[in-house]
Amino acid sequence: MTKTQVPKIETNIVGLDEILNGGLPKGELTIVSGGPGTGKTMLGLEFLLRGAQAGNAGIILTFEEREQDLRNYARGFGWDTAKYEEENKLAIISARLNTDALISGEFDLRGIFNILIQKAKKINAKRVVVDGPDVFLRLLDNISKEKSELHNLHEKLRDSGLTTILSVKDYTNFNQNYEFLEYMATCVISLDQRVYEQISTRRLRVIKYRGNSFSRNEYPFSITDRGIWIIPVTRASLKHHAFGETLHTGIEGLDRILGGGFRRYSCNLISGSSGTGKTTFVSSFVISATTKGQKVLYIDFEESWDALSSCMLSPGIDLQSAQDSGKLLFISSMPESKGIEEHLIEAFRAIEDFNPKHLIVDAISACDRMGTTHAAFDYLLRLINHCKTRGITTLLTNLTSQPDARNEITGIDLSSLIDTVILLRNLEKDGNYIRELGILKSRGRHHSSKIHEFHITDNGIKFDIKES
Repeated sequence: MTKTQVPKIETNIVGLDEILNGGLPKGELTIVSGGPGTGKTMLGLEFLLRGAQAGNAGIILTFEEREQDLRNYARGFGWDTAKYEEENKLAIISARLNTDALISGEFDLRGIFNILIQKAKKINAKRVVVDGPDVFLRLLDNISKEKSELHNLHEKLRDSGLTTILSVKDYTNFNQNYEFLEYMATCVISLDQRVYEQISTRRLRVIKYRGNSFSRNEYPFSITDRGIWIIPVTRASLKHHAFGETLHTGIEGLDRILGGGFRRYSCNLISGSSGTGKTTFVSSFVISATTKGQKVLYIDFEESWDALSSCMLSPGIDLQSAQDSGKLLFISSMPESKGIEEHLIEAFRAIEDFNPKHLIVDAISACDRMGTTHAAFDYLLRLINHCKTRGITTLLTNLTSQPDARNEITGIDLSSLIDTVILLRNLEKDGNYIRELGILKSRGRHHSSKIHEFHITDNGIKFDIKES
């Protein structure tokens, strides 16, 4: 017998519907809880605006914000609320009390409820966001009555068939007086933000979803000028492309050693200590790909564009021409400048807008500076998985601390995601330093098992091939 799940309504918020396995419960109550600055109001507002874009009307009832303030927030996302308000696809109702208001006698929310329900009927709204009701309810100064008002609100909205988001302050603290909310709601979403090593990260977790399967982990997210971006890994490895055709590495000798070159859709790691030529290898691939008209996204955590492009002129690699052709997009930022969710979203947006065939990350060892080794793992796991799902070939460099890198691959437990591992090392021989390369593994390839000496010349990388 097939299990029947709760009917759902898509939020169209990036990543959220994947975590919720389809969307919010249709005609039911969802609680979004969190502390200040976690994005509760933004999530609710985007839910309505995404719906309005698709022709579905919605209402936001706010007890904290002025109507114009909400319009200004939406404008920051590039959304013109006036257009949707004129089309009766969006209504903003502010129940915010003036700071100088005097409270006299008993009062309740029935009048506000009635206005909300009548407005919903008028514009045929099926989505409602109630933002910050605890601000108003505290004026009742009676816990029993506050609970009663929340029950009444829930029943009226449910009887009207409205899909509702109720945003509340920090759910853990709020629940001390309103423990029934968790049981009343069909879905509960918790937002938080935390600081570690002076880096702030926002996280989202679905606490419950009655009658529905959902992803239970915490997921990083960010509020951007395009709305909320959530980065889940809910189906890792299930949608990865099989290896495609052979891609030339841009280095003739390396093609021979690898049994032809890299495989399309594969993830490849070039690892070695400082000065072994890691960046020169990936830059050679950039030139090979871009001259064939293929787009490359280059994410650099160690050098600026000016520093990289000028250094690569020494081995005869002209990255500036590749950039001028429009086939190379370069992004450079300090790992500690922001949290992993912002780094991920920057990469995902670049992938979405630029639509590259290949991705370079130089160097993954710098990702530890995003906060912790776990944060680095989180960032790279999501990025590599995203690329494998979209059919993007990835090249990663890794700086090792030991001159002999044979016993170290990534340092952050990513070996299972990497298809080809190339190890580089510097050795002293007869009073000179020499460079050597070995292939530790290359899935689906009959590659050389020898250690090969190579040289970085004025005309690129040259190998002394030892035939197997």
